[in-house]
Amino acid sequence: MAKDVKAGDAPTVNGKPLKITTSYGVKVNNAKVTATDIEASNGVIHVIDSVLLP
Repeated sequence: MAKDVKAGDAPTVNGKPLKITTSYGVKVNNAKVTATDIEASNGVIHVIDSVLLP
């Protein structure tokens, strides 16, 4: 859930980590998290405002 997100690097399948920051709202690389904790049948969705490219 969103409250469990911590700043730091998150590993990816291609080996290039995602940078997560939590100052002034949560960002993944430069994408701002705009909606959190949307429950799905197989997990939880968090929405970002831009596309992440490898």
